[in-house]
Amino acid sequence: QVQLAESGGGLVQPGGSLRLSCAASGNVFSIYTMGWHRQAPGKQRELVATITRGGSTNYADSLKGRFTISRDNAKNTVYLQMNSLKPEDTAVYFCNADSHGTGRSWGQGTQVTVSS
Repeated sequence: QVQLAESGGGLVQPGGSLRLSCAASGNVFSIYTMGWHRQAPGKQRELVATITRGGSTNYADSLKGRFTISRDNAKNTVYLQMNSLKPEDTAVYFCNADSHGTGRSWGQGTQVTVSS
């Protein structure tokens, strides 16, 4: 199994930046893709970005140019750099890892609040 632990959320003013981290533990060698999703109050969970072990990335169209996903395979950690944050980016951000044999694992989520 894979366990995920997110960190880096918090309160930020509009236009500010945050960097989220997600550290994987357990059967990390089985992980091939990691990513971030988010869920705002009253809305469905939506894709933010994904990154493969080889570094190929995929972003939600609406977030391209503001958010950047990266991955340190040596540390089994994925990052999400969020710039020019808007109030509509307020959500719980969840890390996920897709693994051979066990499917998708989720972290517990970290709250990001964009407000003045």
